[in-house]
Amino acid sequence: MPLFSHENRDRNPETRRVYALFELVYTFVDFAAAVCFTIGSVMFFRDSLMTVATWFFTVGSVFFMAKPTLRLVRELRLAAMGDADDLADRYQS
Repeated sequence: MPLFSHENRDRNPETRRVYALFELVYTFVDFAAAVCFTIGSVMFFRDSLMTVATWFFTVGSVFFMAKPTLRLVRELRLAAMGDADDLADRYQS
């Protein structure tokens, strides 16, 4: 099955569980990135907090970078779960 196909997540209970787990992690990472950027933005109003604000932006950027990585890892894992089923079917014939 192709990557990022909706059928991959609904194939069986295990793929639904993996998809749900990755969605929870993805949502946490998304929220953490937004919080870091909001805190960093507020801190930029004070000159004495510029260095800390820069660190919040850096951490927020790492969280934003993790989002597409999580999606790709999720899709590769779901695709691999489907391949195992296909391989078993092929060798039983």
